[in-house]
Amino acid sequence: MASSNTLEIRREQTQVPYREALEAMTTRNAAIADGSAPELIWLLEHPPVYTAGTSADPQELLDPRFDVVQAGRGGRYTYHGPGQRIGYVLLDLTRRARDVRGFVHALEGWVIATLADFGVESWRAEGRVGIWTHGADGREAKIGAIGVRIRRWVTMHGFSVNLSPDLSHFGGIVPCGIEEFGVTSLAALGRDVTAQAWDEAMLAHVDSFLAQLEKPCPPEST
Repeated sequence: MASSNTLEIRREQTQVPYREALEAMTTRNAAIADGSAPELIWLLEHPPVYTAGTSADPQELLDPRFDVVQAGRGGRYTYHGPGQRIGYVLLDLTRRARDVRGFVHALEGWVIATLADFGVESWRAEGRVGIWTHGADGREAKIGAIGVRIRRWVTMHGFSVNLSPDLSHFGGIVPCGIEEFGVTSLAALGRDVTAQAWDEAMLAHVDSFLAQLEKPCPPEST
């Protein structure tokens, strides 16, 4: 195993069941906090699953056609499944700026920069957590989700980005509690992006992402 002051990057080629990943992530989070394991960026996919954040409203679970798991992260319901790339980011913020909002802001920026590599303009939206773009119909739609938890200043969970999932699977929930906007993917926008290509593009930006965590997030505009 690498020493505890290094960063491990793990890229899975096969699907990892969500419950298995959650257990592994929780264990690793504690080990990082104790100084007995390196930080981790873990890129993977799950079999179909709905996950519930700490603010999930049961009325927003419309059709539980897949397993439903209490994730322990912030946010509401979301869907994970094949064709969606997940990034679990386990970092010790005591080694960086202790800024939760800054961490989320940097995470969003990392995804936005990577989407731009594939010709997709995306953005943050005030009051709506996640990554947004114009769908194939020209209307604003969600292409990526953000959900994090921080324990003893060590982060866990992270982001998901829709490469080519079955978008009908989002119909079993109100994604992230936002009814008035749809969900899109790179495939729906005419971009054929493999998990390998996505991972490589993301990792090309990892140093910039980590550098953003060294300084507090700029104040919110008023």
